[in-house]
Amino acid sequence: MFYSRLQRRHNIHQNKSLLVNLNSTTPITTIDPRYLSFSIDISVLAGGFWWEGSEGTQRGLGTQRVPPLDLNQEKLNLLVKGLGSAYVRVGGSEADNVTYFTSKNMNSEASPNALLLTRDMWHQLHDFCQRNALALMFTMKYGLFERRQQGNWQASEVKALLEYSQEHGQNIDICELGNELNAYWAFHGLTSQPSARNLAKDYDTFIHCVRQCSPDSKVAGPGSAFWPRIGEAIKPLSNISAPFLGYLEEPLDIVDWHYYPFQSSRSPVKTRAATIKNILSPSSLMDYERYSRQLEKLRDQYQPRAQLWTGETGSAQCGGQAKLSDRFVSCFWWADQLGRGAKIGQKVMIRQSLIGGDYALINRQTLKPNPDYWVSWLWGKLMGEQVFDVHSNDPFVQIYCHSAKKVGKCTLLIINMSANPKILHCNGFGAKKKRFEITADSLTSKKIRINGLKPKFRNGKVKLSDFPKLSKLNLVSPYSINFWCFTV
Repeated sequence: MFYSRLQRRHNIHQNKSLLVNLNSTTPITTIDPRYLSFSIDISVLAGGFWWEGSEGTQRGLGTQRVPPLDLNQEKLNLLVKGLGSAYVRVGGSEADNVTYFTSKNMNSEASPNALLLTRDMWHQLHDFCQRNALALMFTMKYGLFERRQQGNWQASEVKALLEYSQEHGQNIDICELGNELNAYWAFHGLTSQPSARNLAKDYDTFIHCVRQCSPDSKVAGPGSAFWPRIGEAIKPLSNISAPFLGYLEEPLDIVDWHYYPFQSSRSPVKTRAATIKNILSPSSLMDYERYSRQLEKLRDQYQPRAQLWTGETGSAQCGGQAKLSDRFVSCFWWADQLGRGAKIGQKVMIRQSLIGGDYALINRQTLKPNPDYWVSWLWGKLMGEQVFDVHSNDPFVQIYCHSAKKVGKCTLLIINMSANPKILHCNGFGAKKKRFEITADSLTSKKIRINGLKPKFRNGKVKLSDFPKLSKLNLVSPYSINFWCFTV
């Protein structure tokens, strides 16, 4: 019934036959082995203000406090292991309003609303990373202070935390300073917004600190927020990525940025609302590529040795959209951004969030996987590191190709965002071996099916062999996400 309401929108795309050619088995780029990664927001980890139960926002945060996350839950570890090795980023808006247990003046420095990162939380986080093959990316505290202090940032708190971690054999693989520093004006007021020049001075100090205290750690920045349709938003207030990279004297290992293609109903500013119509519109997918290309040019000009990462992304700003971000329809933008990001040179894609919020891979209260979890799971099982060049002539059918996990094989990702079935003719891919198809009863379903079967953990595992084999027909179902496996 729901599909029929969208049928009229796609009637102009009745061409059921598509041709896809693999013209060369030479990859156009490669991705990090931990490409599909995820975040745990510092608000969830340490018990700050978060989105569940919040109708609106305050200072860029939810309005409800949540209890600190217990990382020792057996089911949580089971679900994380299912996604394979990854980076886990601990950051978010409250990263700049947190007090570390290593602070010498902990009691006097903490504001009434500040989060406290305790010693137990820190050790629990590192234990969680170690047992689940996760590499830690941590957003260090830049702080909320007056403009006159910017450009003279003091590294004492960061230094103490880095030295403590070194003493205890705790790896911080990636360090970054501050969360979305180009958006301070929106979250903390106009007087808190750093200029590009002063931010570069403070970042140089930060890089010196990391190189000295934790020499094996890499440094990422600036983690700028981009909005759909308007990019970095207000010039010259928040459009600071280009001048920041120009003023920066020290080398970065990673140039990263944050992007959400839609905004939830909680968001005070909506440049593209999270609706079914917008999520399934091919034009909604293009901004990500446009802004990625902008960052690539800046990287090439100012930090040519740095990698490009999407340091934070989710379906909709401000916690995701209830009854959409945690439903089947969300799988389409996520599958596309994974494929598109890899194809255009992003080395890592960090999903907000692993747990917590409507946009989570895992529901925080029930520990049940949301539909996007299963897209991520299949990606991890089937998509390798080498990326090949393929194209689609139908805007409602996006197609990407990677090497498989095994040598001599490749996987085609096919995303059909239309209400029509498609016939796909594949040339140059070799023999088709297996197909995995994600579908659901409706676009707003909480549950998905893989090859017609609901995925379930049995004896702590889900295996590709759990799912029935599909016929070798070239049919792509309406509103489906498909992984086709070939021998090359």
